[in-house]
Amino acid sequence: MPYCEVGKYQNTAEAAGNNGIKIFYETYGHGPVKVLLIIGLAGTHESWGPQIMGLAGTLTPNDQDWPDGDRSSDEVGGAHERLVEVCALDNRGMGRSSVPAKKSEYTTRIMAKDAIAVMDHLGWEKAHVFGHSMGAMISCKLAATVPDRILSLALLNVTGGGFECFPKLDRQTLSIAIRFLKAKTPEQRAAVDLDTHYTKEYLEELVGSKSRRAILYQEYVKGISSTGMQTNYGFDGQIHACWTHKMSQTEFELMRSSGFLVSVIHGRKDVIAQLRHARKLAERLHPFSRMVELPGGHLVSHERTEEVNQALLELIRASESDMDPLEWTNIPQPSAGWAVTRVSFYKRNSEAGNRTSSKFGVVEKIYLFFMYLFGLLILACEHFWRAVKSLRPARVEAVAS
Repeated sequence: MPYCEVGKYQNTAEAAGNNGIKIFYETYGHGPVKVLLIIGLAGTHESWGPQIMGLAGTLTPNDQDWPDGDRSSDEVGGAHERLVEVCALDNRGMGRSSVPAKKSEYTTRIMAKDAIAVMDHLGWEKAHVFGHSMGAMISCKLAATVPDRILSLALLNVTGGGFECFPKLDRQTLSIAIRFLKAKTPEQRAAVDLDTHYTKEYLEELVGSKSRRAILYQEYVKGISSTGMQTNYGFDGQIHACWTHKMSQTEFELMRSSGFLVSVIHGRKDVIAQLRHARKLAERLHPFSRMVELPGGHLVSHERTEEVNQALLELIRASESDMDPLEWTNIPQPSAGWAVTRVSFYKRNSEAGNRTSSKFGVVEKIYLFFMYLFGLLILACEHFWRAVKSLRPARVEAVAS
């Protein structure tokens, strides 16, 4: 099976910390165009199926023998002439990759270096890097770490990490979170994943005589059963990576100065990653970024496959044609006054040093504390109403004298 031993492709210090860590990956298709796909929290490389098919023209991994005629001209023709080789990997903590036991071994920076090791293992000098959710956070770190190796960057359903990982708190999202944490079987996990990944309207659509929910439920149960439920170490570690993720202004400047084009793709009804955070990230990468908003949920790559694949192919073509960023972007240019204010703000921050950082930490903690209290309040109300509904008038019968 295709594995990358991370330590072999890192310096002495990094290799010591990653001794024995293996990252599982699969490659699909052949061609000079290289695309690296990085999936999100609790997902495996197989979650990229619709994009692998759209980019490489096949779902058969390159390490498997091709039956005669399987790679026909009809199959490999079409989008971008199918001159694309795709690599999709399982992040540490999930799928067939290693599962470190320590939370400290899970950060988006460490996981980005895992992805860089896979590129080195494959002999890829440069690649188009596409990430989803946590995978998009990892992709940002990868792009800031080795910006000269990025041909283009696609960020699907992304946030800036930390407190931005909190969904919009309402009864629906709180219920989903509780069900997710309680899920112990593939069936329970599949049921909650559907509500997490897709919009209600999409799940209620009929495909023949069955609802899409019923069809997807069976597929999810089968998929989760084949890969196994994520371990506690893996889940806690990947949550830690999301929570500690943060991009500095210096990292954004490194990305911008490298000149590669960026596409930020997001579902308008995403209940996990709020759209406003993705918009803010796209604005920070202006003029190299384009915002693509689609009617869909957190797994917009599945719900709106055709539109997402088209956006990714447009990004590849624009990058290869050296399109002017001002022709690429659809984000309004910040005003001169805003730019001056921003420069002044960062200058004051630099002068303030640790004092500013300390103040931000206090404000963030207060914000999170109130978010936590609000969640507890909703939870308490829900239990209260359930208790009230469960009450029934006692039936009293006459007692014979």
